[in-house]
Amino acid sequence: MNDHDPILAKVRKLLALAEDPAATEHEARACTAKATRLIADYGIDRALLARADPTTDPVGDRVLTMDSPYAADKADLLATVATRLRCRSVRRTRWEEDGKELSLHLFGHRSDLERAELLFTSLLLQAATGLSRTPVPPREHKAAFRRSWLAGFRIAVAGRLEEAERRAEAESSERFRETGSSAALVLADRSAQVESALQSAYPHLGSARPRHLSGSGGADGWAAGRRADLGGRRVGGSRRALRRQG
Repeated sequence: MNDHDPILAKVRKLLALAEDPAATEHEARACTAKATRLIADYGIDRALLARADPTTDPVGDRVLTMDSPYAADKADLLATVATRLRCRSVRRTRWEEDGKELSLHLFGHRSDLERAELLFTSLLLQAATGLSRTPVPPREHKAAFRRSWLAGFRIAVAGRLEEAERRAEAESSERFRETGSSAALVLADRSAQVESALQSAYPHLGSARPRHLSGSGGADGWAAGRRADLGGRRVGGSRRALRRQG
C-alpha cells in the first residue's frame, strides 16, 4: 500500500472527519463526497502518469481470503468493488481440514489494486456495523435476512462507484488529450493489459452459477450502501474480516 501518496492522505483525513461521531450529518456527507471524488481522481492520475512511464503503475495481483461468516457475500462485495475500479477477480475455493476456504485472486494495475483493497476494507467494516444495527424481522431467518441486506448494500455501492468513475473519466478528457490520446482509449488499453494477465494465469476459467437469495433485508442494505463512505480511514486498515496472502 502507498501510505505516503498525498491524495490518499487527504482521503484518510476526510474520512476520519466523516466517521467522527461529533460530526453533523451535513459535515459527514460533505467530507464523504469529497473523499469519493478524490479516490476516483487518484485512479485517473495514476493512469496519466503510467501513460508517460508504464513502470510507475505495473499490472500486478494479490489474493484476499474471505473469513466466515458470510464469506461468499464478502467475496461478492470485493468482486463488485474490484470490477468498478478496473480490476478483475477470480473466485477460488479449496477444502482445508477445518472446512472450505474462499478467496479472490485480484488482477489490476497497482494503483487500482490499492484503491480496491482500501475501499473493500472500509466497506466491509461499515457493513458489519450496519448489520449490527439492523434488527432481523420477527420469524425471519437471520442468515437469509443478512445475506439479502449485504446484497442490497453491494448493489448501492456499485452504482455510486460507477458514477464516481464516470465523472472522473469525463473530467479528465482534456488532460488525456494533451498526451495525444483519449481517456477512453487509455483506460481500455489498461483494462486489456489486466485481462491478459488474468488469462495468462487462468487460461481455462469457467463461469460461476448465479446465487439466489431469500430474505427481506435488501432495501435496508441498499439504503446503508447509499450512505457508506466510499474509502477507508487509512490505507492498510483493519484485517479483522479478511486475511491477505502474497
